[in-house]
Amino acid sequence: MEQSRPPIYLYTDGASSGNPGPGGYGVVLKCAGRELELSGGYSLTTNNRMELLAVIRGLEAIRWKNAEVHVYSDSSYVVNAVNKGWLENWQRKGFAKVKNPDLWMRLLQLLKLHRVAFHWVKGHAGHPENERCDRLAVAAGANSGQLLPDPGYQPESASLGLDMSGQ
Repeated sequence: MEQSRPPIYLYTDGASSGNPGPGGYGVVLKCAGRELELSGGYSLTTNNRMELLAVIRGLEAIRWKNAEVHVYSDSSYVVNAVNKGWLENWQRKGFAKVKNPDLWMRLLQLLKLHRVAFHWVKGHAGHPENERCDRLAVAAGANSGQLLPDPGYQPESASLGLDMSGQ
């Protein structure tokens, strides 16, 4: 008989100074009274990439399968892509004309491992965990002289644009 596990609360944020520019992600995981903080940064990336990477890194840190996970993000880009079905549409179309396909594909694989619900929170509005993630993200990207460029970042000229319609 499988033991019932408590839900996991995953709070995330991404930041960049300039867009593109140096940036970072911050993650706070909470489960059954325990907490874990994660962060990292790159010398050249975008805010949206860091928002996505925060969710990915948080989900990658979960050590069991089929976890009940509640993701809280201030990124309407990330939350709407999942909740409004854009991500499924982008996948069906082979991620044509979508920015950050490398990260979206990683996220799709992780979403198959768990039962994940996405919740939008207003950024910079005093939500304690969101503010904490923001501080982690900003700090992670602050020392850009010691960071490597984001290996998946593609300059705008190499991008085909973003289909935000979800069609």
